This record gives sequence, C-alpha cells and structure tokens, in this order.
Amino acid sequence: MLKLDIQMFAVPFRKVSKTRKRTRQAHKAICAPTLTKCSTCGEMIKPHRVCKKCGSYKKKTVIEVKEAA
Repeated sequence: MLKLDIQMFAVPFRKVSKTRKRTRQAHKAICAPTLTKCSTCGEMIKPHRVCKKCGSYKKKTVIEVKEAA
C-alpha cells in the first residue's frame, strides 16, 4: 500500500464557502482604462500609443492621418 506524506488533492466543489470563493476572486473586478491627453491635439488616448486623430507620438508626427469628409 502506498502512503503519501503530503496531500495535494483537489478540494471538492461544495467544501469551499461562497464567501471564501468570492474573497479569492475579489481582484478580478473590471476597472476603467487609463487615459492620457494627447500632447498635440488634446484627444484622450491610451498611454504609449500613437494618437488616432492627429497621428503623433511624443509631440512628433509618426503617421499621416487622412481627413474624413
């Protein structure tokens, strides 16, 4: 017969209380994305990305943006 010194088995589904499960999952909350203001045009953009409105990054024009009519 095999004897194990440590027990590393799965915990049955109903043995973990709702409070304990929800406490463990508390960090999974949805949060609003971080936005910064474009230094050229003032549009709200995600940090470290090229502005879709003016095409600039760190006050330098990186891409040419076509004007929509």
